[in-house]
Amino acid sequence: MWTVVYIAPNKGMAERVRSILEAEGLLAQLRPLDVGEDGRGSIEILVPEGEAEEAHEILANHLGRLR
Repeated sequence: MWTVVYIAPNKGMAERVRSILEAEGLLAQLRPLDVGEDGRGSIEILVPEGEAEEAHEILANHLGRLR
């Protein structure tokens, strides 16, 4: 089962978050939420349930660089 670990405000941010998680060896996938025709909208970043805690720790360490 996959678990949401972050909701990005746009595709660019979602891709950066996914790259960070994958660079740390985690599986990650994106799931759009209300993305309009212009490609804008929130995107969920999901990881396998067993990796969620590690993903949160990784993102907490990188949060300043994500913004």
